[in-house]
Amino acid sequence: MDIPTLLQHFRTHDAPLVLSRGGDLAWDDAELHRSARLSDPEGYALLALVPGALPWQRARVLLCTLAASQDGLDERTRATLAKVTRALMFGLPPAYAVTALLALRRLRVNHKHATRAVVAFVLEHPEADALIEARRPALVDCFEHALGKATARGCARLIAEGDTGSGRLRRSLLRFTSDPAAAIGRVRALYAPGTYGAVAPQEPPAPLDQIGERPPIVTPTNRGDIAATLVHLYRGGPAAELRPALAGYVAEAARGLPRLAGHVAVVLDTSGSMRGYGDREWAVMSQAAALRLVLAEVCERLTVIEATETAVEATATAVEATATAVEATATVVAATEVAVEVAEAVVEVAEGATDLAARLLDALDTRPDLVVIVTDGYENVLPGDLARVAATLPRAGVTTPVVLCQATFTAGDDLSLRDPAPQLPRRPFWHQDDFAGLLPWLFGHCAPGHDWIRTAMLSRLEARLGGGLGGGLEDRLEGRLEGGRT
Repeated sequence: MDIPTLLQHFRTHDAPLVLSRGGDLAWDDAELHRSARLSDPEGYALLALVPGALPWQRARVLLCTLAASQDGLDERTRATLAKVTRALMFGLPPAYAVTALLALRRLRVNHKHATRAVVAFVLEHPEADALIEARRPALVDCFEHALGKATARGCARLIAEGDTGSGRLRRSLLRFTSDPAAAIGRVRALYAPGTYGAVAPQEPPAPLDQIGERPPIVTPTNRGDIAATLVHLYRGGPAAELRPALAGYVAEAARGLPRLAGHVAVVLDTSGSMRGYGDREWAVMSQAAALRLVLAEVCERLTVIEATETAVEATATAVEATATAVEATATVVAATEVAVEVAEAVVEVAEGATDLAARLLDALDTRPDLVVIVTDGYENVLPGDLARVAATLPRAGVTTPVVLCQATFTAGDDLSLRDPAPQLPRRPFWHQDDFAGLLPWLFGHCAPGHDWIRTAMLSRLEARLGGGLGGGLEDRLEGRLEGGRT
């Protein structure tokens, strides 16, 4: 499974699933999804939870996971797939999930795990009453396909006659539900006359991604707490107050993330263009430094090589030593010291031109698992040199993956003239919230990163479904269901 390609595809390919009136299902990337699922069913499903994946891509993963047989999978994998399925069903906008479930009918899928999922969506969705009112024909189609038309209508008839728990009703329907009383009421509503013009809910009850409030006007200090604190430090703010705050924000950003069992080398552009000037001074540099600090918390070994004319002796900088100190001590005090040293070092060297190509070769000399070039994209020492070096590496037998992270001021920056190596995988970032999707994309390019992504997404899944950090999915769903029963 090509994880970087899949993550890039999940983030950029927004074509919808199309169900024609004639019953045909059209999706232009079906083979990509099917081959990925065949190679690693669990890993493929977990990739849908990576922040930044588009809803239509998540709907495809939901469809593929439910449509495929689970014969030969162990119980642990089946349990994980069931949790991912539930997270996707309730984390997608209802219209996307309904389309995926209707597609199961078109594909004539009749697996037990698909039956459980469809029944859970139709009868246990927090907005089930409103969905049934607005999308009754579609949900009836899903429900009858999951149970079988005769069985579904037989259950509806028994319920209409007052049956609330006979052996037949339990065997045919209630064993698939966690709340029989709510299920009975919703089956009754499914087969009742509808209301013309009812509006279906549009928003997911438990969104998969945190929806942060992005500023309407971007400034150097509203692009995340880490970058904002660094800007104040760079501009001479009170270090006694800012140092502990910076350490706390870095620790919070890395909280819950596993350690990457590998060596990452960062080529950090600390040139004058990264510093900027006027109202935007330190804006881009602070975001790049924020990424470096988070990587130092997550990576077991991190080498940072600064790419400026004033930082030519950059094979194993003091930043690597301080990152190792954090690994060894893992204390708030050590993290604070590292943050301050990094901040002060950047202030001292942030000038001159950009020499990315030479620093890339220095980074490769450290024999890392992954090289990450962090730059604003301006290469003004031998322009085009990075592209030439990057093109030469495969012919020289260098197989170490090299990726380019482009620090920008806003999400709408024009990058057409700021691509120093078009053949390298590239991803821009401008806000601290981007790190949630950026780290899996980065680590997906190296072998140690594959286990990191799996562990991180499993942790994220358990936190959502198990009432973990910030409240779990099940807690939120239960609250919504209880509210609907009163």
